[in-house]
Parts: sequence; C-alpha cells; structure tokens
Amino acid sequence: MKDSLRVSNRVSRIKKSAIHEMTRLSKEVEDVAFLSWAKPTSGAPEHIREAAVSAIKDGLVDGYSQTSGLLELREEIVKKLKRDNNIDANPSQLMVTVGAVEGLSAAVMASIDPGDEVILPSPTYSTHIRQVVIASGKPVFVPTIEEEGFMLDVEGIKDAITPRTRAIIYCSPSNPTGTVFPEEQLRKLAEIALENNLVVITDEAYEYFTFDGQKHFSIASIPEMKNNVISCFTFTKSYAMTGWRIGYLHADEEIIPQVTKAHIPFAICAPVVSQYAALAALKGPQDCIAEFRSHYLAARNLMCERLDKLSSVFEYQRPGGSYLMFPKILLEDGRNDSRSFCIKLLKEAKVSTTPGVAFGPTGEGHLRMSFCVPEEIINKAFDRMEAYFGVK
Repeated sequence: MKDSLRVSNRVSRIKKSAIHEMTRLSKEVEDVAFLSWAKPTSGAPEHIREAAVSAIKDGLVDGYSQTSGLLELREEIVKKLKRDNNIDANPSQLMVTVGAVEGLSAAVMASIDPGDEVILPSPTYSTHIRQVVIASGKPVFVPTIEEEGFMLDVEGIKDAITPRTRAIIYCSPSNPTGTVFPEEQLRKLAEIALENNLVVITDEAYEYFTFDGQKHFSIASIPEMKNNVISCFTFTKSYAMTGWRIGYLHADEEIIPQVTKAHIPFAICAPVVSQYAALAALKGPQDCIAEFRSHYLAARNLMCERLDKLSSVFEYQRPGGSYLMFPKILLEDGRNDSRSFCIKLLKEAKVSTTPGVAFGPTGEGHLRMSFCVPEEIINKAFDRMEAYFGVK
C-alpha cells in the first residue's frame, strides 16, 4: 500500500484561504462583480514604474541587496516614520521586507516558541492567524465590540493573558472591519504589554486611509514601548503596489538581529527592483496617496448607501478606515455558514465577496466587501444583489 502523504501538523492545521478560494471560484463564473480581494484596481503611479525601469536599465537590480535592504531606502523610511508616525528611528532599526506579510511572519517567528499563546482581536486578518499557527503557536481570540464599530475590548485582552501569552497582534485600520483603533485604546494596550512583558506586533498597512476625522496612531511612538513592539508597514497599499511585494519592519536594534534570523530563510532580501520603486515612492510626489484616499472615501460612502437599501439582508458598521467593510448577514442561511452563503451569492448572483468565517470565530455570520474598486463595479454588484434578494 502506498504510504500516505507526509505533511506537518502545523501546516495541515491551516485551513484553505477563503480569500484565494473565492478568487479561484470567481474565475469559473463569467462577468463577476468582484468585491472579495483587497487589491487596488488602480496601478502604481507612473514615476514609481519609471524608477523601476531605470534601475533595470542601469543594471542595479540583478544582485542581492543587504539583507536589511538598501541603505538609501532605509534612510528615507526613517524620515517617513518621523513625519507620519511620530516614530524616532535610525536605519539599523529597519528591515525592508517582502510586503508587510513577510515582515509579520518573521516577527512572529522571532517572538514565540511552540505552544506560546498570541492574542488576536476577532475578527482579524486571516493571515495573522496562519502566521501564528505555522510558528506552532496558539491563537487566542478576544472578540471586538461590534456594536461600537468593532473596537478593541481592552479588558477582555487583559483577562485573556496567561503565563503562556507572549504576544499581541493587531491591524489598524483593521482588515477586515475597517476600524481605526484610537490612540486612547492603544495606549491602554501598551500598558498591558509593558505590565506583562509582551511583544506587540502591528500591521499598519492601511495607515493612510482613514476617514471622518479619525487618525492613525502608531503604538511604537510611545517611548516606553521601545523594546516591546515590532511595527510592520507596506508600500503595497499606500502606493497601489500590491504586485511589487515590498514593505518594511521597525523594531529596536536589539530585536532586529533576531528578526533577521527568520527573514533570511524566508526571503534573503526583498526584491531589489521593488526597493528602487519604493525609494521613488518615498522621494516622489505624495499627492497620489491623497487621491487614493479621496477615491476610497467616495467608494465607501457609495457602498454604505447601497447597503442601506439592503437593510433586510445586511447590517453594517461604517468603517473609519482601510478600503474594507464587514457587514453582518441577517438571513438565516448566512448566519451560521458564511462560506456557503458567499459561494451561493457568487454562483447565483455573480457577486464575489469573502466569507467572514475566515477572519476568526466572531467573523462567522459576516462577509467582507472591498471598496477599492471602481464605483461602477460597486453599483453592478449591488444592482445584482438587489435583484437577487428581491429588494426594490
């Protein structure tokens, strides 16, 4: 008898990505209105592309960079962190990564041992859950407060800490809910981390996309958190560079060498051509970010207006940031099985969304919709849903 396939327990425990499954299924349906992937449909600004082409023509991209990334790029990141995040940094505290995702993975690997517990707010970005599991850690989910816009339950986080707790991971603005965790809450979270000597790992991918007067706050700007925070950022969202796979990580000089040990077997270094593109992004005009934000705000408002007409089907919290929202499904067949609901919506209404079950225990009964798409796609999707659900 043929031996069974040998797969590690930590990998076999990871569920198939609902985001990528919906993408795959969407390719089987003609003329899909696609709201399931957090990928901007706009391309990177022209000056970024031109910088990459020039670097290629000049023969600058064929070898490895330093493991930590191009020095000139890290020097520009230092300026950005001070200007936009109130974080005092130097190049030795930075590592250029393959998007924020690789930086987050390296941070988790450097922070926990097998069996250690990592606290995540729920719902949370599905990749964060996988990063803990693949490091043989135990995800501990603390529900956010949905009726308050999916805000952190700070007391719940405090109560969830055990002797095995090593880290807290959060994303703000949040994927999937779009919640912007306020400075007051994050300062309380910092106090908890310091009291219990925990590492806080942040995903700040959507830092520039906040609305309605809400402001992004970086917990690393708190001086006392110097030795207790690893902050991960990305160019992929800010400059519509998802395919370039380029981000960066900030931590104290004592932490960076340990994270580097995980970074090298994952990546060696970030793609050099993308590093030159990122350098152009930081040194070039920044009005593209404001233009993206303006588009996302208009698209968010449109999606909210269209959701209001489907109030018998969905209930939602207006997102204060990102380009995502996370409506609750009110229909009986979606409350306990968001995956089947989303697949049925795709096949019968030709609208692609992401099932909420992918984002932690309290994600079930919801679905994620992305509004980083042209407004005509939003209107097409909601026209179809209104017809499908019989709403006039």
